[in-house]
Amino acid sequence: MSNIIKSQAMESKKIKFIDLFAGLGGIRLGFENVFKGLGYEAECVMTSEIKPYAVKTLKHNFKHDFLAGDIFEIRNEFIPDFDFLLGGFPCQPFSSGGKRQGFLDTRGTLFFEIERILRDKKPYGFILENVEGLVKHDLENKNDEIGRTLSTILHTLENDLGYKVSWRVFDSIEFGLPQSRKRIFIVGTKDQKVELNGNEPKFAKLESILEKGLEPIKSDFVDKLLSHFEIEDLYGKSIKDKRGGDNNIHSWDIGIKGEVTDEQCKLLNKLFKERRKKQWAIEIGIDWMDGMALTLEQISTFIDKPKSELKSMLDDLVNKGYLKFEHPKKLVKEQTTSGVKTYRDYDTTKPKGYNIVTGKLSFEINKILDPNDIAPTLVATDVSRLAVPDGNGLRRLTIREGLRLFGYPEWYEIPTKEYDAFDLLGNTVAVPVVEFVTSRIADVISDEFMVLDNIHSKLHQVH
Repeated sequence: MSNIIKSQAMESKKIKFIDLFAGLGGIRLGFENVFKGLGYEAECVMTSEIKPYAVKTLKHNFKHDFLAGDIFEIRNEFIPDFDFLLGGFPCQPFSSGGKRQGFLDTRGTLFFEIERILRDKKPYGFILENVEGLVKHDLENKNDEIGRTLSTILHTLENDLGYKVSWRVFDSIEFGLPQSRKRIFIVGTKDQKVELNGNEPKFAKLESILEKGLEPIKSDFVDKLLSHFEIEDLYGKSIKDKRGGDNNIHSWDIGIKGEVTDEQCKLLNKLFKERRKKQWAIEIGIDWMDGMALTLEQISTFIDKPKSELKSMLDDLVNKGYLKFEHPKKLVKEQTTSGVKTYRDYDTTKPKGYNIVTGKLSFEINKILDPNDIAPTLVATDVSRLAVPDGNGLRRLTIREGLRLFGYPEWYEIPTKEYDAFDLLGNTVAVPVVEFVTSRIADVISDEFMVLDNIHSKLHQVH
């Protein structure tokens, strides 16, 4: 930390900021922690958030003088003067979990609302956060370091708005949190570029944030799971029918739709791999797709059993719901008023075959976390279906444990329904990462800037 910032604080020292797309307020929290620790009053003069349960949570944990709603409806003249803009703008347009439409997506244009505010209010600096996917979004050439979307953002901030801009992707796992969560941070100041290196990595295991002795899940699903596997054998396993591999447990492995024989399990696992091979598409005479219905004749080429016995096994799996007996699908292109619509439909001219029933099934749990490892990146849609071992049973992550995975303090509370709380957690930031980024910003603030009775008054003298 610079000697400039370590200088004795004046009572009137104040840093004003606005918090856009606030969510749980994680960026605000990390920002306030650093500057308050340096003897400054960090005042949030405006918060923008549209989710009602997020607004309720923010009001519960923070004092707000001005809590605004939709950023599109906030006119510049109604925004108080401020020194820093904080914003984790929506990530779906650039995320692998979304359609990756970038600026074509309405939510992608929210960056330009940030630009609008920066251009008019001319604050000293900003912290922006987004998913790692923003870095490579809309690549012009596959070997480019960054895509055109990030290039547009950086050009706007540097060339159009006159900020000295730095960016870096951080992984929360290196900040003492037992969760791998990679996010890009884009920061800028009017004075100089912020050096974002220098973090000394520290690591933690999931067990460090887990509570013990809580009520386990009691259901037929969990009973089936525990009747087929020991607790320790479930660590790190996913429960889904979309992928194979040693780390995945399939519905047939635990008899969710009915018990199957060892031979049927082997058949299903083999079919899982074979149905993805392009050679079958060529043989069938359809364009390749990921997962095809294979005929009895085709299956008999890689399962060494009499056809009558094989058919009996397959038909039993159809009756239980593990397989479908269906025509293969073909690619259909249909001209509509809004353009060409592309989809797949059954090709009834081709013979029916056996196909595994996949997709997101209604499993109560889709992954069991390993206490000796770390949690994967928490996603809003999946958080409620994560489980952890507790004693001889399994239970879901608690909201408190979810908050700990992001480095929130123990006093922080989410006073909403569990589903809404998990939605907010899946979209929040790792507070220790924000603290590090903020500390690097603090290092570059000039002596003249920091000793002002009111930071913003000086800024408006300049502008």
